[in-house]
Amino acid sequence: MNPLPILRDSWYFFTRNLAAIALLCLPLIALEGLAQQAVGAWSGSEASPVYGLVVGLLFYPLYTGALILFLDARSRGLQPRTADLLAMALRLWPSFAVLAALSTLLIMLGVSLFVLPGLWVMIKLAFAEYLLVLRGLSPLAALRASFQMTTGHFLRILLCILCVMLPLWLLDWLAFSTEDQQPDALLSFVLDCTNGFLQLFASVVLFRLFMLVSHEPANA
Repeated sequence: MNPLPILRDSWYFFTRNLAAIALLCLPLIALEGLAQQAVGAWSGSEASPVYGLVVGLLFYPLYTGALILFLDARSRGLQPRTADLLAMALRLWPSFAVLAALSTLLIMLGVSLFVLPGLWVMIKLAFAEYLLVLRGLSPLAALRASFQMTTGHFLRILLCILCVMLPLWLLDWLAFSTEDQQPDALLSFVLDCTNGFLQLFASVVLFRLFMLVSHEPANA
């Protein structure tokens, strides 16, 4: 149940492959940040959060899908080219975008009921992206399989996610809570890119968990 070995192994992998991950994902994260800034400037301060979600659905599946493919390839000792990973992620984009939209709706529904149901849904859907990308499941099948696969591992997944995400959520809250009424666009862009890149570490941690859980029945 101790999350420290998983976090240690994930951090070791993340730091050793930091340059490759940055080259693969950071340009798309920067484009997402620029798009968010453009949408915010166009729609004004009273903009609907739906605009931000739509922008996220355009970019998040691309760099997250590419990262998952990279993690899988490196775990098998391969050295994939960045262009090949992005091309494969682009082919997966339609189904990944549908999965991301469904997951977001389910989590928001849980949060609207209360925070804890939203957190429960987020944990139960933790492996859906990996099932879609690595096992070729459809979005609905990936959601169902993730619910089944996380059974018996809820607390371990929860502890790992909280260890990674709580500092990022706190940093994000502190950064934006101290801004003026008219926040600096450049500072906001830099914070968005930094936070988005650091959240990739959560994907590495979840991939490590996914691989461990996948092999547990075989080991048993």
